[in-house]
Amino acid sequence: MKKSTIAILAILIALSGISIYIYKTKGNTSTLDKEASDFKFKDTASIDKIFLADKEGKQVLVERTKSGWVLDGKFHVRPDVIEVLLYTIRSVEVKSPVSKQGKVNVIKVLAAKSTKIEIYSKGKKVKQYYVGNNTQDHTGTYMLLTNLETGENYEDPFVTHIPGFDGFLSTRYNTNEIDWRDRLLINYRPPQIKQIKLDLHEIPDSSFVIDLYSMQRFGLKTSKGNQPFDEGKMKQYLAYFQNVNCEIVLDKKNPLVDSLSKSAIPFATLTITDRNNGTNVCEFFHKYSNAAKNEEYNKNYTYDPDELYVRYNNKKDYGIAQFYVFGKILQTYPYFLPRK
Repeated sequence: MKKSTIAILAILIALSGISIYIYKTKGNTSTLDKEASDFKFKDTASIDKIFLADKEGKQVLVERTKSGWVLDGKFHVRPDVIEVLLYTIRSVEVKSPVSKQGKVNVIKVLAAKSTKIEIYSKGKKVKQYYVGNNTQDHTGTYMLLTNLETGENYEDPFVTHIPGFDGFLSTRYNTNEIDWRDRLLINYRPPQIKQIKLDLHEIPDSSFVIDLYSMQRFGLKTSKGNQPFDEGKMKQYLAYFQNVNCEIVLDKKNPLVDSLSKSAIPFATLTITDRNNGTNVCEFFHKYSNAAKNEEYNKNYTYDPDELYVRYNNKKDYGIAQFYVFGKILQTYPYFLPRK
């Protein structure tokens, strides 16, 4: 064989080896990039636990139970909050990699200020990543994924988004317990109710008790005894007790809660007794008006005409409620009287 032929063969073999090496290297890099950017978990129906923790020490644990999602083992979860988070978990995608120039700074920020999310499916951790701040144009969110096999974070952070959604995602990974708390106070279908008692402490003669003997037979009583009533108004009133929420749940660390618990006197107490003789008691307190509110309505109100405080859950919790929601429940007994 000629020396030139041997040389050509040697060069071809060398080039083939280089090509194979480059191909494999590219393949590994591509695989690694895909793994490092795989934030999405599609099977949210199988998720049974989510843990969130931020760098300030705030933590939230939500778990799926037979009775729905539960927060920290003791509170029902707001349906809208968990639905938004689950939608985000199954929809989040990489928008772009972080540039080499910005990578170091993004990682520093993630290390100092981020929220870790751990996602569990059927008792097994299936995802863990860190949610950082938003991009300058507020259309993306920095995230860094953890390799669950090694327990180490991947080297490269990414800019993430939800396709079709023009905004950032960081607020959806909320670690404030109070924001997760369900705001539902009252939720009864009329057949579930045995009795409704409304004590109006400032006008006791207007207090009343409604007894539901059946869906066709009711009773209305006051301090003066049994009273006649308009059946249409009665049925409409009973329909108001479904899906009744307060506007804001007050944190127990709020000084207002301490003030209400120690010195405030309710102006009304609502007691609902169900068919199993369980009771749900809500107490209502006036919220003082302010100069801005009075100026808005051009009237000198002593109490806020729009909002009030409510104590519920066996006097354990407080919230701010709207008269728009509760005003139709806080009636006086003449409301039910037959039309003349």
